[in-house]
Amino acid sequence: MIWEREGKTWPHRECSRFVTVGGFHWHVQSMGPTAGGDGKGGDAPLLLLVHGTAATTHSWRDLMAPLARSFRVVAIDLPGHGFTRAPFSFRPTLPSMAKALSGLLAAEGLRPDGVIGHSAGAAILARMVLDGSVTPRMLVSINGAFMPFPGMAGTLFPYMARVLFCNPLTPYMMSWGAADQQRVERLIRDTGSRLDKPGMTYYGRLMRSPAHVSSALSMMAHWDLTPLNRDLQRLTIPLHLIVGEEDKAVSPDEAKRLATRVATATLHVVPGGGHLVHEEQPDLVVGLIEQAAREVALLPPLS
Repeated sequence: MIWEREGKTWPHRECSRFVTVGGFHWHVQSMGPTAGGDGKGGDAPLLLLVHGTAATTHSWRDLMAPLARSFRVVAIDLPGHGFTRAPFSFRPTLPSMAKALSGLLAAEGLRPDGVIGHSAGAAILARMVLDGSVTPRMLVSINGAFMPFPGMAGTLFPYMARVLFCNPLTPYMMSWGAADQQRVERLIRDTGSRLDKPGMTYYGRLMRSPAHVSSALSMMAHWDLTPLNRDLQRLTIPLHLIVGEEDKAVSPDEAKRLATRVATATLHVVPGGGHLVHEEQPDLVVGLIEQAAREVALLPPLS
């Protein structure tokens, strides 16, 4: 993705900036009532938003402004996704993703009071919380991908992703196929989600980028959730599990099982929501995030 071209019409482009840290060239969006031009400063609580595999900051387009009425909000493109560039030698494992993001936060002096992640983004944030690289008061997971695929799928899925990733033609073949917007729409519908036309258009643009597709495949090929799944019961901060009941990408049953294992977990099932429930029902998800923030005194109680 080339910022001078695709970035011209990207959501909240006026809030975007680029930061180079440790060989990563990060795309960062900052918004909030007292945020300065550099995205820092101000006394409002800070929320960090981390998207899932194959998405970008655009995934938060309808949540950032409502949240920014009460919070400083920072969203990033993960390494290799969207407009963030990673070193050629970077292997996007869960620990390495967490370490890279931790390095960005440290360099920028950002200490999130709350962290919010979608799908794989929730797993990255959970790893960071467990490792102590962030110390928020709450973790909000939106259809979080915390558990390995069961049975043979847990072995075959990463293997297939590695096979596809190792073929240099795969990203170009997949991005060529994405030229058919109907294919993109079918892929989104297969996750259980129904997006509006702008939402579908953004994913179509991303899927037509071979570099973005290659990074998403590489992330899936290197992903191992077994250690995280083992460690999650050590979480001591509130874990809010927001789950779309129609999610076809990450089974809602996973969140239900997790809620019984993690003492601090609270489960919120959204009727009719798919994997991209925060894009389908942003107002409802914003309300759940604000409710979670009130419970840990990041916002004052409702009068």
